[in-house]
Amino acid sequence: MLAQRKYDYDYDYEEEQPEARPLTAEEERARLRAVPKEPLFQTVLDTSLRSHCQILFFVAAVLALLVTVCSGMSASRGYALIAVQQQADQLEQENERLRIENAKLRAPQRIKALAESELGMEVSQKVYFAHDN
Repeated sequence: MLAQRKYDYDYDYEEEQPEARPLTAEEERARLRAVPKEPLFQTVLDTSLRSHCQILFFVAAVLALLVTVCSGMSASRGYALIAVQQQADQLEQENERLRIENAKLRAPQRIKALAESELGMEVSQKVYFAHDN
C-alpha cells in the first residue's frame, strides 16, 4: 500500500467546496497520538476466555474418563458376581447329590443286604431281652 499524505479538510457547511490544506508536522503528530492504533485485522484474543475453555475441556475429559473407568469396574464386578453365583449353584447341586447318596447308603434294606451277603449274618426270628435288676 502506498503511503499518502493526510489532508485535514475544513468543512464549512455553508460553503459548497471544502478547502483542503496539508497538515503540519505538529498537527500530524497530534493526530497520530490522539487516534489509537488499531491493527488492520482484529487479532487480539481473549486469553481469559481461552483459559476458561481449556479448563472446561479438561474437566469434561476428566469426568468422561471417570465415568468410563467406573462403568468398566461395574461391568467387571458384575461378571465376577455372575461367576460366584454359578459356582454357588454348582456347589448346591453337588451338596444335594451327596445328601441323596448318603441317604441311599444309610438305608436299612442296604445294610441288611450287605450283612447277609458279605458278612454271612442272618436276622434272628426270636428276640430275647435281658433285664438287669
